Amino acid sequence: MNKNSKVLALKYRPQTFEDLIGQNFVAETITNSIKDNKVPNAYLFTGIRGVGKTTTARIVAKSLNCKNGFENLCKKNFCENCEAIINSRHIDIFELDAASKSSVENTKELIEFSRYAPSSSKYKIFILDECHMLSKQAWASLLKTLEEPPTYLKFIFATTEIKKVPVTIVSRCQRFDLSRIKSSELFNFIKDVKDKEKGRVSDDALKLIVKISEGSVRDALSLLDRGLLSLDQNEELNLSVAQKIFGHFDKSQLIDLFKLILEGEEKKVIEIYRKIYDQGIEPKVFINEFLELIYYFKNIDLLTQESTNFSLNDEEFLRIKEISENVENEVLILFWQFTIKTLEELDVVSNQNLSIEMFLLRLMYLSLKKSKNEEKKNNTLARSISKNFEEKEKSFNFETKAINQIKNITQEKKNKPDTQTDIKAEDNSFIKSFEQLLKICTEKKEIKLKYELEKNVNLVRFEKNRIEISFNDQLDKNFVKDLSLKLFEWTNERWIITLSKEKGKASIKDEEKNKKKDLIKNIKKTELYKDFLDKFPDANLIDVNLKEE
Repeated sequence: MNKNSKVLALKYRPQTFEDLIGQNFVAETITNSIKDNKVPNAYLFTGIRGVGKTTTARIVAKSLNCKNGFENLCKKNFCENCEAIINSRHIDIFELDAASKSSVENTKELIEFSRYAPSSSKYKIFILDECHMLSKQAWASLLKTLEEPPTYLKFIFATTEIKKVPVTIVSRCQRFDLSRIKSSELFNFIKDVKDKEKGRVSDDALKLIVKISEGSVRDALSLLDRGLLSLDQNEELNLSVAQKIFGHFDKSQLIDLFKLILEGEEKKVIEIYRKIYDQGIEPKVFINEFLELIYYFKNIDLLTQESTNFSLNDEEFLRIKEISENVENEVLILFWQFTIKTLEELDVVSNQNLSIEMFLLRLMYLSLKKSKNEEKKNNTLARSISKNFEEKEKSFNFETKAINQIKNITQEKKNKPDTQTDIKAEDNSFIKSFEQLLKICTEKKEIKLKYELEKNVNLVRFEKNRIEISFNDQLDKNFVKDLSLKLFEWTNERWIITLSKEKGKASIKDEEKNKKKDLIKNIKKTELYKDFLDKFPDANLIDVNLKEE
């Protein structure tokens, strides 16, 4: 196959440890172990896609089996063994795609194959890619061989999901975590590839490719290949063209949008978003970009332009820094929470575009076009107004007695106070008995609290700012806390609620039941009831309702 016909991700695949990008620590450790002849039974490489797991596995295989030895390892003119490993046709290097061959039968074939010594090289090597896909039975069948393999046998595992690999396997391997490639290293690498391919690509377009690839070399090369193929030979791949090809939009548009949200310019915000949407940007992509922008606004003082992974240019970085000076951190944190919530909503709405527009409108009502100093002044003024309002509130009585009709809350507030029945707010000692406590619960519409007091509480002692009770097993676990808070709210004084070992009085509900039982018992003794039974022998008195006068 002609080398020039290969895709860039294969054409520029590293062939030696020196060619590896961003994995210097891994390369150095493996090199030292081979030099000292301390090669482990098994290697385990883990990391995100495109950082060099399978590539490193092949480089290790070449390092162990090169005909020239490790000291004279092939770098350009590859020997027979190295060439065969590069092309995946070496008889002693067995590569297994665990995603498609995950059964125990496949691993049994490996074990059977491992019994025979290598035919043309020093080591027989099994490379299992995406090894987390192997079944439990397949892993179990490998355990013994993996722990005590023949001296000529080595295992190399590669996975993107290390948590799915059994701990018993991980403990038998020398594990290497391959890190994401740094943006600066990846930028220099694809720029070098671009020059070798004689492609015309601007630095801004390359930076966009680096950002989208998220530290993956393979993704970066695939995007570069796609960009170069999208244009004629004499055209340059600039930032605007790259944004159209890769489905990304100009970050400055998003900064303008953010600024208009803070200013409350509803019409302009929707106009800018619709322009972005018309460029073919998916709502989820937009939301993720918006989240990233909020992060930059919140932490811009802690960042440098380089640390933004080329997401921002000089002008955008300075604009964010300038705008962030007039935005409170609380607003940005609220923005972040609303954005995360909207990201979840997108999975349940049919028209995601409309959901994004409503999301932007909601953000406008969270933000204020004020400087930090003005905000502080307003907060001081608000506290002053609130204090005055509370003082005035004490001198008025907002609760009124409904007469001959059912009234809603708004009507109750408008009515004049009834001083004979209302409890004055300034009187902090109006709850002097258990009965008054039940009454105030009714007036304040604390139905749950009243229910617990009547049904599950046995009163032992009621004193000023102190209530001693016993209770049954059905009492709500938050009752004491809730009652304490309400008493403090109603009286503006602290109350002590203690739980007593004494049995106390029967609960209100139990008292009512006992009274009814006594009443039924007394009625059954009357001549009227006896006469009734003479006429209806099967009758039985089970309940009594007293008629109100």
